[in-house]
Order: sequence, then structure tokens, then C-alpha cells
Amino acid sequence: MSLLAAVPAGLGTVLPAELPSPSVGVWHLGPLPIRGYAMCILAGIVVAVWLTQRRLEARGHRKGIAIDISAWAVPFGILGGRLYHLITTPQPYFGEGGDPWKAFAIYEGGLGIWGAVALGAVGAMIGCRKNGVAFRDFVDAAAPGLALAQAMGRFGNWFNNEIYGAPTDLPWKLKIYEWDTSAGRALVDGQGNPVVKGYFHPTFLYEALWCLLLAAFLVWLGRRHTPRSGQVFAAYVMGYPVGRIVIENMRSDSANLILGQRVNTWVSILVFLLGVHLWRRFGGMEPPPQPTPEGDEKHPSARESEADDEPDHDTAAGPAEDPAAGETADGSNDSAVAATEADRPAQS
Repeated sequence: MSLLAAVPAGLGTVLPAELPSPSVGVWHLGPLPIRGYAMCILAGIVVAVWLTQRRLEARGHRKGIAIDISAWAVPFGILGGRLYHLITTPQPYFGEGGDPWKAFAIYEGGLGIWGAVALGAVGAMIGCRKNGVAFRDFVDAAAPGLALAQAMGRFGNWFNNEIYGAPTDLPWKLKIYEWDTSAGRALVDGQGNPVVKGYFHPTFLYEALWCLLLAAFLVWLGRRHTPRSGQVFAAYVMGYPVGRIVIENMRSDSANLILGQRVNTWVSILVFLLGVHLWRRFGGMEPPPQPTPEGDEKHPSARESEADDEPDHDTAAGPAEDPAAGETADGSNDSAVAATEADRPAQS
């Protein structure tokens, strides 16, 4: 016990006396506001799409496919994240003294990860269907990037001086300012100095570190083992709630309760159980078809062999030959074959 008690004191010799927080979260480029929260979210999306693309290409998919699918998944995810926040925390918007127009102020914070993943998955399904990609392949490739995006997005909470825990005097205590949410900056005293609210557990940082560990684990799982298609995503669905349950109960921000527990704690438990179900379900499913590399055309002899294996419906029906159309004896048409090959969409 004495050894454990010495850990904070030892860390105090190598860590700064405190972790700082920004006193300004919005910078103005002329009339254009640059918000730290939004920049963190956008940076997370860029990194997630980049990593997903690399992982999809390693599976044989074409370049740019992740962007095409993300064009559906990202807007759906942002909408879902905001709707989840409004449903679980309606008081600041629709309660007494609330401002309904603030429901559209996403830049001030308030995106629930569960709603983002749920509706984002719906958007991904649409994008996968339109681009000929197996949904399980895509979510497996996207899972580590999603965890990385969450880690980066949590630093948006740091810019907003939010998502912190109980007061503490540990070496990694986080300085928090009294915050003007609408202005995106700390309140100041008579001398123009930002007003310090106190020093708290940096729960935003705890969750960011947990997401980084989860991303590394998911990459390791996919490389060192042979999970079935979709199981890496299922591992993400199971893994994130484990850390979230612990960190959620360290947070000091107000939240609605059910049976004495925060709503997000109950949702985390349900999501973990969903992950267990998905792991078992995906484990019993056949793998999806392998993607055909872009520009990979079959040898002519292979096409002829496939044609021989198919029933000759034209011959069975006994069509009349049309010499003017250039048909051969078996009813094929060279120009039609050429047109068909020219119109065939590229395989992903």
C-alpha cells in the first residue's frame, strides 16, 4: 500500500503541477468563427476515413471507396449523435428556461456516441449497398478508425472546458475555467484574467486514452487472430462500453438518472450486450464474397468457359438469324458483347 501511495508523489516530479485547459475555444478569422470543438471532430473524421481506406484497400477494395461510403455514414452519424443528446438531455433545450434554437448549436458540444454509431451504421449500410461493398467488411475496416476519431473528438470537450470529473489534487489534475458557452471562452475578472473554477479529474483524457488502447487492440485482433467478418466491429461494440461505464461514473456534469445510475451507464450495458450478440452472430455467418480488384478482367477463355456452362436460352427459343445485325449461329452479337463490357461497372 505504501508503494501505491508513493505513485502520485513520484509522478509529481515528472509531470507538470497541473494540466491546463484553453481559456478560449473559438477564434475568429474575420467573420468566420474557428471552433476548437468542431476542428477536433473534423480531424477525427479525416483520420478515421484515411485509416478505413487503407484497411479496405488491404482487403482488395478500390481507392476512394471509404470516402464514397463515408459521404453517407458521416452525415447520418452527426444527426444521430445530436438526436441522442437531445433525447437524453432535453432540459437545456426544451425544459424550463431552455432555448429550443440551441438544439441546432452543435458547435457548442453535445454529440452522443451511441446515436452517432447507430445512425452512422444506417448511413454506412446505404453507402455499402450503393458501392457494392459488404457491410461487415466495411465496419471491420472502420472500427479502429472510429475509436481513434472518438479519442480525437474528446479533445473538443477539452477546448470547451467540459466533461471533467470530481475535484482532485493529483499531479494530473485539470484546470477548468468558469465558461461562457455562447461566447466560447472563459469568464474574466475585473483585471481581464480568466476565472478558474477549480481542479478536476480529466475524464475527457481518460476516455481518449481508453479509445486509443481500444483502437490498438482492434488492429492487433485483426492481424494476430482470424476473427470472422464483422467480429472486429463487434469487439469495438463490446470494448468501448467497458471503459465508458467506469469513466461515466467519474464525471461530475449533470445527467438524467434511471434507478440511481446515469442514462449513459445503462445504455453502455445494453450496447455491451449487443456487442456480445453481434460477436456470436457474425461468428456463425459465412464470409462475404471477396472484392474483385478494379480493372481485374477475366481471360477470354475463362469467359468462354463460363458461357458454355450457362444454358443457351437464345438457341432453345430458336431465334431467327439476322445477317444485317451481324449475329453468329449461336445467337451472339459481337457489338452487343462489346457494349455490355463497356457498360459493366467497375468492381470494388
